[in-house]
Amino acid sequence: MPKQPKRIQAWTGDRTVAHKVEEAVALVKANAKAKFDETVEIAVNLGVDPRHADQQVRGVVSLPSGTGRDVRVAVICRDAKAEEAKAAGADIVGAEDLVERIQGGFMDFDRVIATPDMMALVGRLGKVLGPRGLMPNPRVGTVTPNVGQAVKDAKGGAIEFRTEKTGIIHAGIGKASFSDDALLANVRALVDALNKAKPSGAKGTYIKKISLSSTMGPGFKVDTTSVGA
Repeated sequence: MPKQPKRIQAWTGDRTVAHKVEEAVALVKANAKAKFDETVEIAVNLGVDPRHADQQVRGVVSLPSGTGRDVRVAVICRDAKAEEAKAAGADIVGAEDLVERIQGGFMDFDRVIATPDMMALVGRLGKVLGPRGLMPNPRVGTVTPNVGQAVKDAKGGAIEFRTEKTGIIHAGIGKASFSDDALLANVRALVDALNKAKPSGAKGTYIKKISLSSTMGPGFKVDTTSVGA
């Protein structure tokens, strides 16, 4: 059997039991030993079948402690809304010209916001943005006339979440350099948003499992009752 790398040998903490969320956060931080500021990630296994329209879970939540990363925001709008977006801190703003750039392969952004009147143009980008989870959608606040607030929210720590095919939600909820309290606040904010987004078609246990990990570290199970799930 090949010998495990030293970084794995150095991992501490029991990965077989479910820890209270406070303990799990502390363990994740203690094992984040990379030379860069690792992202703390959460995986939530929901008791839903996303293949059914009435069991899909999707939404947006503002993390109270932010994400710790610089979110590059592109806004598809024109005229006064373009000025509003720029004033709010948007990184890229445009209309037909921006749509053409994206169609040509430009993807230097993390979030795309559009005004409702631009959706006929934005529709052309479905095959490009859709597979990457970047297609503007009114359900998560990325199609809105209030582009200034949408840009501020995206820059300030708002993240989108949606179930994958297996019913799991993955999200980054901060950095290993964050304080325990900051990470705990973000975890609880996301779990609260998931509870509020519970679909009517969900049966049985809704939040089945939760785990926390860092980019290069091990995953730790979380006792779902410790986060109000």
